[in-house]
Amino acid sequence: MVSKSINHSPINQNKEPDKLKEDEAGLSLSKLVSKLEAGSPRFEFPGRASILHRMPCGRASTTLNVKLIKVKEPHKMSLTLSKINASAATLTKNRTEGSVVPASGMCVTCVDGCIGMCEIGKSAYRGHEVIYPQPFGMVTTAAEKTYPVDYSHFNIMGTAVGAHGIEPDSDKAIFPAVNIEVIFGQNNGIKYRCPWHIPGIGSTDIAKNNWEGLAIGSALAGTGLTIGENVVGMDPEAIIKNGRVVDTVDLKRRVRIYKDYQRDGYGAIIVQANVEDTRLGVQEYAIEKLGVECVELKWGQGAKDIGGEVKITDLKKAQLLYKRGYVVLPNPTDPNVVKAFENGAFKEFERHSRVGMVTEESFAQRVEELRKAGAKHIFLKTGAYRPADLARAIVFSSRYKIDLLTVDGAGGGTGMSPWRMMNEWGIPPVELHSLLYNYAKRLSDKGEYLPTLALAGGFTFEDLIFKGLALGSPFVKLIGMARGPIAAAMVGKTIGRTMKEQQIPVYIERFGNTKDEIFVTASTLRKELGDAEFEKLPTGALGLYTYYERLAQGLRQLMAGSRKFAIKHITRDDIAALTNEAAQVSGIQYVMNVDQGKVERILDS
Repeated sequence: MVSKSINHSPINQNKEPDKLKEDEAGLSLSKLVSKLEAGSPRFEFPGRASILHRMPCGRASTTLNVKLIKVKEPHKMSLTLSKINASAATLTKNRTEGSVVPASGMCVTCVDGCIGMCEIGKSAYRGHEVIYPQPFGMVTTAAEKTYPVDYSHFNIMGTAVGAHGIEPDSDKAIFPAVNIEVIFGQNNGIKYRCPWHIPGIGSTDIAKNNWEGLAIGSALAGTGLTIGENVVGMDPEAIIKNGRVVDTVDLKRRVRIYKDYQRDGYGAIIVQANVEDTRLGVQEYAIEKLGVECVELKWGQGAKDIGGEVKITDLKKAQLLYKRGYVVLPNPTDPNVVKAFENGAFKEFERHSRVGMVTEESFAQRVEELRKAGAKHIFLKTGAYRPADLARAIVFSSRYKIDLLTVDGAGGGTGMSPWRMMNEWGIPPVELHSLLYNYAKRLSDKGEYLPTLALAGGFTFEDLIFKGLALGSPFVKLIGMARGPIAAAMVGKTIGRTMKEQQIPVYIERFGNTKDEIFVTASTLRKELGDAEFEKLPTGALGLYTYYERLAQGLRQLMAGSRKFAIKHITRDDIAALTNEAAQVSGIQYVMNVDQGKVERILDS
């Protein structure tokens, strides 16, 4: 405890009270008050003397002893992790934006006469419509809940010593030499140029409207792309006989676009299936008629723990989907519903998919059916379900020799999922991925077969990719991303539209007015593809390809800094936990404990 004295001399009435002469302690009364009000540092005042009010002019000189003391860090208070009742996702906001009750999200004063801009208010007249992010078909969404632990709670560890996967020579161990290719699947039958892919883009409008850019960009980059659930069922031109699909337009188009741009055998086009797809025989059709080699069973995703959803604005399409066996709300065949729709009482139907009923017997049977149909590789994707379901996913994948298991943490993203569900259900990414590592290690230690593992849930940049690969090493080889790639494809598409309209935004026009000037990868692709093929490329594909190029270079730089020159050399000790809680959840060492044994040996040498 340190004592300091502040001498208050008689105040010069010609000076402002705040401009007191500082004493040898270097603290004026006004500054001390400011520090007190700011809450730092903490002070203890013995006796009755107070300096919280200015001394009256002319008061006799006094001395006040101020003892500076160190105060223990206060216990962490419970904070509200969720943002409730107002969000850009539902186009809602509070009236008293600066004064909101944390637990309920309501304005501190809910006033009679308010027009109801909050989610409760909007629900009073639009009801179930406010459950979903808006506007449908134009946005992707992810939760805005703050999780107690996330990937920002880890930092990447670099080193100044050695190199793994390359000769430790400063002229050879340069970041462009880092190999980020991944080979996986049974018999190593699948190869990607980069350790990521898009794990499911299905029947939503946002997916369909950007498919060209996503498919071509992914194929050119040599990474995978998954055609998500319900694409066939949503296709009004699909031909279905006796409950089984025999021809399609949309699925055929999606597969063809990807394959047309696939190069040197890198990448994969994957067809996913849910309950309705399985009943329609979508994967058998894709294997037999479209030459698809990779199929994926879908248990779930991070955004929700129910089936896929879309909104339908056309009555005839809603009725078609109802006849095909989908859950459509309200019932589009009900005469009263039809009349209400035609009168404008509501403008959208909702199409919902069924939830699956997982059993080991049905899982094994479906895997066998797909193998008999000719599938070369079978994947499984699961969501942020409870730990027992994650254990089932990895055990079933082990027993029945699944090639790839993707585990998607809570929070999104999605083209359409219930907003509150997206925020409040499931196990967050770091916790879920840490459980996955623990389960994988347990099976590996017993000598069991393990599929390649992929992590998904909020990954967007190279640092997150590195952290995910490190946290799950050596079992995780891939990262699943959807919202980031879709965003890149959409931006590329928008740039192309503004170029055609000759209305390029100033923010972009500073780089140029043509594809070659604006997209930094254009010259490389033009050289590789030739002028004719390059000119055919949609700008959405250029957007995705260029985004992937940035991720690839950024990842190589991070790996070179950790002296890991191939994906297989990344290990769990390449990251450190910045908080004890992150360390406890993940099993990753707390940053202050990293290299303890090495440090002691060096210091004692």
